[in-house]
Amino acid sequence: MDSYYDPADLSHFEKIGDHAGPLADKFFEYYGAVFEDGALTAREKALIALGVAHAVQCPYCIEAYTKESLAKGSDVEQLTEVVHVATAIKGGAALVHGMQMRRVADHLEM
Repeated sequence: MDSYYDPADLSHFEKIGDHAGPLADKFFEYYGAVFEDGALTAREKALIALGVAHAVQCPYCIEAYTKESLAKGSDVEQLTEVVHVATAIKGGAALVHGMQMRRVADHLEM
C-alpha cells in the first residue's frame, strides 16, 4: 500500500455490514434509491456526488463518482468543472467563516 487510503478498500465496501447487517441493508437501500432517476437524472446526481466527494475529500467517493459520471455520459471537461464548483463553494465557506474570526478579533480589540 502506497498511501493511507487503500484503493482496494472501495471494492470491499459492501462488507461494512458484516456485523451490522440490518443497518447496512437500510443504508444501501436508501443509497440506491437516492441515485435513481427522479427530479434529477442519475447522471446529474453522479456529478453532484463527485462535487460533494471533492468538498468532503473522500478519495473513495472521488474514484467511484469519477467512474460513475463517465459511465453515465459525462466527459472530463464536465468533471473538471464540477471540481471547480466544489472548490469555489469550499473556498467561499472558508472565507465567510473568516467573519467569525473578525467578530472575535474586533471584540477583543475593544
